[in-house]
Amino acid sequence: MAVAGQPIRVVIADDEPLIRAGIRMILISDPGIRVVAEAANGREAVEQARAHAADVVLLDIQMPVLDGLSALPELRRAVPAARVIVLTTFGERENVLRALEHGGAGFLLKDTAPAELIGAVRAAAAGDAYLSPAATRHVVERLATSRESARAEEARRRVAALSEKEREVLALLGEGLSNADAGKRLHMSEGTVKTYVSRILAKLDCENRVRAALLARDAGL
Repeated sequence: MAVAGQPIRVVIADDEPLIRAGIRMILISDPGIRVVAEAANGREAVEQARAHAADVVLLDIQMPVLDGLSALPELRRAVPAARVIVLTTFGERENVLRALEHGGAGFLLKDTAPAELIGAVRAAAAGDAYLSPAATRHVVERLATSRESARAEEARRRVAALSEKEREVLALLGEGLSNADAGKRLHMSEGTVKTYVSRILAKLDCENRVRAALLARDAGL
């Protein structure tokens, strides 16, 4: 997690120079974000994240030498505090699900709006997972339709430990809503929703809101 008052240190990992340049230009427009390094493959991403003690790594899936899916667990071991956001396209949905299972903090589509990209980096640095709302529903619905009954039953058992209000908040996480948007839907303050989210993650033993969102869809919320 980034240190309060310090710029967020970001490593951009993508094998396309133009993509890296575009992301860099967007991020450096925010004075609270500093791009400390770029990487053209997964191996470089791990090395650069370690060398610069990155707070956030933007990681492409399709890269030479070491692809993003293989680099992700190495990043988690080499720089445990770094938050990894996967960069993807709609055609890589299954890979994204695998990335989340390996501890990714979320994912963004490569054609995401500049403001959303900056928001995602800031959210990840603050310890929150971030899923692009436009892609979240598509991905988790695909997972939900193919889930096995045993998995759904286990998810329902875990969710049963939540209060009614906690289940309502969890259901909105499953839709990919931010704390602010969930608060508007439930007529709560953003701070209150954040408190509920923390309590839900603890009760469900989920490491981040991404895993909680997937659990919500498994449980049929």
